Amino acid sequence: MTDPQPNRRTFLGTAGLAIGLAPRSESSVIETTEPTRPKIAVLASTYYYLSHAYHIMGRFLDGFEMHDGTGLFKPPFKVASLFTEQSGPTIDLGHSSATRNNVRISPTIADALTLGTGKPAVDGILLIAEHGEYPINLKLQKLYPRKRFFDEAVKVIEASNRPIPIFVDKHLSYDHREAMAMVETSKRLKIPLMAGSSLPVTWRIPAVEVPLGLTWTDAIVASRGEIEIFGFHALETLQCMVERRDRKGKSQGVVAVTCLEGDAIWEAEAQGLWSKKLLDRALSRNHSTNIGDVRQNTREFAPPGGRPTMLAQPIAFLVEYADGFKASALILNGHIDDTSFAGTFIDANGKRQSVSSLFYLPAPPGASFFNPLCLRICDFLKSGKTPYPVERTLLTGGILDAALTSRLEKSRRILTPQLATIDYDPPADSGYIQSPIASSKPATTQD
Repeated sequence: MTDPQPNRRTFLGTAGLAIGLAPRSESSVIETTEPTRPKIAVLASTYYYLSHAYHIMGRFLDGFEMHDGTGLFKPPFKVASLFTEQSGPTIDLGHSSATRNNVRISPTIADALTLGTGKPAVDGILLIAEHGEYPINLKLQKLYPRKRFFDEAVKVIEASNRPIPIFVDKHLSYDHREAMAMVETSKRLKIPLMAGSSLPVTWRIPAVEVPLGLTWTDAIVASRGEIEIFGFHALETLQCMVERRDRKGKSQGVVAVTCLEGDAIWEAEAQGLWSKKLLDRALSRNHSTNIGDVRQNTREFAPPGGRPTMLAQPIAFLVEYADGFKASALILNGHIDDTSFAGTFIDANGKRQSVSSLFYLPAPPGASFFNPLCLRICDFLKSGKTPYPVERTLLTGGILDAALTSRLEKSRRILTPQLATIDYDPPADSGYIQSPIASSKPATTQD
């Protein structure tokens, strides 16, 4: 069977793939008519043009277009305070934006949460420690202060015994031990905790939702970018799909991870460790695929200056799950500049089927993939319930941490008992957006 074609309003019955779910632009828990809007604090590493804080806080301040007939969506929250760790004359958009929108500019995280009252005065926290000048360690991890920001916020929360929902942009931490401590703290103090990026909730072209509980046989992600910063995106794309498989009673956890580079990747394919046929299915969805052979294109890739963790050779993460399932994620700079997925599974009729899709990220300056992420953040802040378990992000970040250890140790297969017992049930509705990406009005309309 061929991969499903893009038809949002129909069902692919033979494969059991629901690709016609209701648009997720309206978010049932969100109301915009509340007389008093809940207050949120933004804790940012930095805030400059096109930074994550710029995109996320900007949407909470200005709203964004949904293109589904409802017009401009404005999150029903008041940005009450902004803390930025790094600022200056060339990266001061945060302060100017705060001043323009009557947002308190806080000198400390505690002040951002208390608004100068000495006790918690906000109803939610956006922790956006992405971008800025921070060290890079030998594993090529950028040491963003997510855990440190989290700990400082927790001090205020714990002193008052008033749990406040916290959203952490992307990783919980570059270090799995820190990430685990964050999750344990949130559970101990009953702090609602959500983390992750736009990839699981962005547009899928074609739109696809694989039912829960099918037996998967293989899966692969084709992606691009820096080994850690975008490696997380590749693995998060993989996990949000394969988490839906029938695990035969086993955990979601991972027992071993291997990182390969350069020609070792193609040698692993020849050994049957990953499938070139499945990679080709994924690549058939990419909009940016270079002409020519993937091996040659990745060999000829020249990393741009100023991006020391974007490597000059392809990267592969081989992931072995606790239930025996195996999957892979490839970073193919020089061949593609977007992210796609392909997988195979056994359908309800016992037939082997394939699925593939592009996880579409509209380009900056708009970077509209932040729209669905902000919708899900709004749901979370409003309800105190995560749209997907934080354990997904914990596992994904742990896989990446182990993969970077494998690379540092010359592609040694890393056993991961610390990841093997991580478990969670995926949501029946994965929450990805299906509303139009841009205006769907006819090309010619009557004025």
